[in-house]
Amino acid sequence: MKTIIAAYSGVLRGTGANFLSAIQDLPSVPWPLKSKVEKQLQIISVMQWVLSFLVMGAVCTVGLLYLFFTDCWLIAALYIAWLVFDWNTPRQGGRRSSWVRNWTVWKYFRDYFPIRLIKTHTLLPSRNYIFGYHPHGIFCFGAFCNFGTEATGFSKKFPGICPHLATLAGNFRLPLLRDYLMSGGICPVNRNSMDYLLSHNGTGNAVVIVVGGAAESLECIPGKHSVTLKNRKGFVKLALQQGADLVPVYSFGENEVYKQIIFEEGSWGRYLQRKFQKLMGFAPCFFHGCGIFSTNSWGMVPYSKDINTVVGEPITVPKIESPSQDEVDLYHDMYVQSLLKLFDRYKVKFGLLETDTLALH
Repeated sequence: MKTIIAAYSGVLRGTGANFLSAIQDLPSVPWPLKSKVEKQLQIISVMQWVLSFLVMGAVCTVGLLYLFFTDCWLIAALYIAWLVFDWNTPRQGGRRSSWVRNWTVWKYFRDYFPIRLIKTHTLLPSRNYIFGYHPHGIFCFGAFCNFGTEATGFSKKFPGICPHLATLAGNFRLPLLRDYLMSGGICPVNRNSMDYLLSHNGTGNAVVIVVGGAAESLECIPGKHSVTLKNRKGFVKLALQQGADLVPVYSFGENEVYKQIIFEEGSWGRYLQRKFQKLMGFAPCFFHGCGIFSTNSWGMVPYSKDINTVVGEPITVPKIESPSQDEVDLYHDMYVQSLLKLFDRYKVKFGLLETDTLALH
């Protein structure tokens, strides 16, 4: 810094020699290392997604209401008119953008953890698929990065397959957030939306459902390998009705990126979480990661842990418009066994012990 100041002073005095001499000394200036700059860019890319998911909808809603009481009320009125006109778009395939899915920011997002997508079998573009994603984690980082962006090369690994990550329908009622989500090919996790994608959008579609949902997020802590699946059979019934093949997906490391306070069943904390979940559709989790500048401090930044998402073998499912409960149970059992097999096959490769097992709830 002193060298730069000296150079600038020399220019003001008209002594060019001082300036040239100072410039020659610039290599000695302690510029930030490239690796540190990249790490900060990675943190920024992750935090923009976390904050967008948590507060973007609420902030944009408040901002839109505020505009009505300013001279810019016409902008708010035009957007509301557009919102009414465009209301059903999320349920009709959405409005994905290849440009957004290929943003460079997602590559920094991927490299922060890092996140990897592992292909085990070829998927035929002539079929439709329902991916069951496990576990939920806190923010489903693996699901978003792999299926909501092209950072891990989904389209290259599975040519002809178009992924649609399903999330809470309430997110698509919030201004601007809905458009941001749709640009990544994300859709509401409701029957109308998934029926459309699997029956009115041709073939080669893959609807990605985080099966455990909010209930599973309450159990996500480092070192715990469990999924909420025993009584989750709606996605299997949907697969039978649409003739869509079931594909188990497991992300090793998804539970490792945040630490969470777990309330015991029957406690007031768990009671309030359940009530909030029934009211709002998602459960409030009390979690923490690390600080922006130090891994030894608490903050919202997730811990930098590997997330390896393994896409398993598809289970061929026949089309049955009105499947019986026995038929649903049969294919649910097949799915469970396929998921357990997938977990056992790859657990040691991704840092788990041979004795580790996947618990089902």
